[in-house]
Amino acid sequence: QVQLVESGGGSVQSGGSLRLSCATSGATYSNYCKAWFRQAPGSEREGVASIHRVGETTYADAVKGRFTVSQDSAENTLYLQMNSLKPEDTATYYCAVVPLVGGEYCHASSTTLWLSPYGHWGQGTQVNVSS
Repeated sequence: QVQLVESGGGSVQSGGSLRLSCATSGATYSNYCKAWFRQAPGSEREGVASIHRVGETTYADAVKGRFTVSQDSAENTLYLQMNSLKPEDTATYYCAVVPLVGGEYCHASSTTLWLSPYGHWGQGTQVNVSS
């Protein structure tokens, strides 16, 4: 059974930093894509950053240069380092993992990829950035 548990959210002032963590278990895929998403009240879910098993990363334009996605060497914990936070970064942040079986491109903006029934999601962690 695959489980993902996010932590590290909280409240911070504009310009501050937070580091989100996503502890994963049971995801023994030979190839996969992991990603961070966020959803603000009244808004659609948006992809923030992704990381392929071999380490290739992608970022949404809104967070490039400020956020960094990574994972530990055991591939059990996914991180999102968020610097220079802005009020518009306020949202619930979710981590997710999906197996790659057919050469799919690992990108958080891929709606097809993340609609896969084989994907798994965490419960989310709240980030609030005040001005």
